Formats: sequence, structure tokens, C-alpha cells
Amino acid sequence: MRAFLILYLALVASSPGDENSALVSGLQKVMGRFPGEFRGGPLEVHVSEETDCGDHLRRLISYQSEPNNRVPAYLLIPKAALIPSARPASGVLCLHPTNIELGAKVAVGLGGTANRAYAMELAKRGFVTLAPHYPTMGGYNPDLDKLGYQSGTMKAIVDNVRGIDLFESLPFVKRGSFGAIGHSLGGHNAIFSAMFEPRIKVIVSSCGFDSFTDYYSGDPKMWEGGRGWTQKRYMPRLADYAGRLDQIPFDFRDLIKGLAPRVVLINAPIGDSNFQWSSVDRIVTAARPAYQKQGAEGNLEVIHPDCSHDFPESARERAYQLLEKHLP
Repeated sequence: MRAFLILYLALVASSPGDENSALVSGLQKVMGRFPGEFRGGPLEVHVSEETDCGDHLRRLISYQSEPNNRVPAYLLIPKAALIPSARPASGVLCLHPTNIELGAKVAVGLGGTANRAYAMELAKRGFVTLAPHYPTMGGYNPDLDKLGYQSGTMKAIVDNVRGIDLFESLPFVKRGSFGAIGHSLGGHNAIFSAMFEPRIKVIVSSCGFDSFTDYYSGDPKMWEGGRGWTQKRYMPRLADYAGRLDQIPFDFRDLIKGLAPRVVLINAPIGDSNFQWSSVDRIVTAARPAYQKQGAEGNLEVIHPDCSHDFPESARERAYQLLEKHLP
């Protein structure tokens, strides 16, 4: 694992130039340090429950993210992928929206709001999917302070990187290239994780962001400690930038630009009252030159369904088509 992270730091330092290296440094100023030594021992996957869902199996598992910490998650496996003669299936990390009680159960169809069961729907389409609980949700409450984390965001990133390691360990999963999809909390969680995990090649972010300066129209109350982005489960250090949001060391225009030339689909509904679609459009416009420079302009796409803070069927279908195209 240490060798992998050294290679990764070399990659971000050289592609595309020093910009990504500076961006990763800016992320860590707010999120806290990404643990480069990584405590990357064995995953020690435990299966506590298995449910036959017809065309796929749903396993309730846990895996070791680091010493003294195990991440609860759902692993969904198409039965066709378990046939001895079958070719390995592609893996997709499915990151759930905010739901304190249910966590990842939402993504696998075990409750919560409609239009959120993308882990289950992708498993039905032949993908192996992993849906880990986000820290402080679904009964997963790691001691962030004791583990040395400055933010729940960074802990989630680490858990998700280890989730990709888990995919790599499974004989029925294709190695080297994976997807990440999420709505709301899961939408920005997918982007943040991809910035630290180059094996994530396709990113789908639904209702996950707008510019920090546009967030709730710049309402200063949303930047007080313990509210919005500044909650402990997200990035409490952002409270230090209240009143000077333009000085935050990164914004989403930088992140989308930094993901080039990887495939990125953004769902930004016109009626989203949390994240403004017009702000998302400005971010995408600012990022397009980075894709053009690398001959990958078609890899960045934004859609605007006429709905509220939602991930409607039409948007999910577009996401699944992209995943099938780029992770066959």
C-alpha cells in the first residue's frame, strides 16, 4: 500500500503538472492529512449476513480500513459473476446520501427515499457494487479524534480507498479500473475520493456540489461552526474561512478540472434548493479547457433534469449507460 501511495503522489505531481499536486495539498489543509503511510494491513473481510436477491447476492460485510477500525458495508454480487467460467465483472463504489439512521441501506434498496437504490440497480445490470457506511451514519461511529482525523470527509476517503482495495482482492472483479457513484453526500464523496484514488476512472455525482461562494447563496449562517459543510462529519476547518470563502484552498471548479481526463457525469437538477444548477454550470465551463487540452472533452457531461434535489430515473439511466460504456 505504501508503494502504491508513493506512485500516486508521483502521478499527481506529473499529471497535468504541478496543479494537481497543489490541489491535493489544498484539500489536506481543510480535510486533514491523507495518511500516506496508510496503515494498509490486511482487509480481513467478515461476512455477517447473506441474502439471495434473485439475480444477485447481498452480503453485509465489514472490512478493516486501518488498525482498530472496521467499516460496515454492503457487497452486492451478480450471480452470473460467480460462475467459474465467467469473466470478471466491473466494480462500482456506491456512496449513499445523508441518512443518519440507515446509511448505506439506502443505496441497496433497504429503505429511505425513492431513486437512491443505485447499488442494487447496478448489481442487477451486472456490476459488483460496494456500499460502505459513511462515518457517523448507519450505526458506524468511528472515533475520529482517536484515529487522528481532522474531518469525517477524510475518514470517508480512506474507507473508500480501502473499498477499492477490497474490489482488487476479489477474484470475480475486474482490476485496475472502477466507478464511483453517489447522490448528495455521496455525490461530493465520490469526487473527493477520486481525487485521492486514481483507480476510480468513472465518477457520477448527483446533487453533490456547487461553488462554496454560491452555497445557499453565500448565507453566512451556513458557515458557522457545526452547520453545513463545517460539521465534524464533513470539514470543520471550513469554519475558519467564514467571511472569506474565496480564500478556501480549493473549490469544486478545481476538483472537476483536476479529474480530467477521467469520465465525469454531473446531475444538477434545475429545482435543487441545496446546490444551484447555474453554479454547477459555471464550474463545468471553467473545467472544460482542462478536458479539451487532453483531448477528452466528451468525458465531462452535466445534465439538468427538471426536478428538485433528486436522482430521477432518467439521470440514473444516463449514469448507468456511461458506466457500462467505460467499465464494460
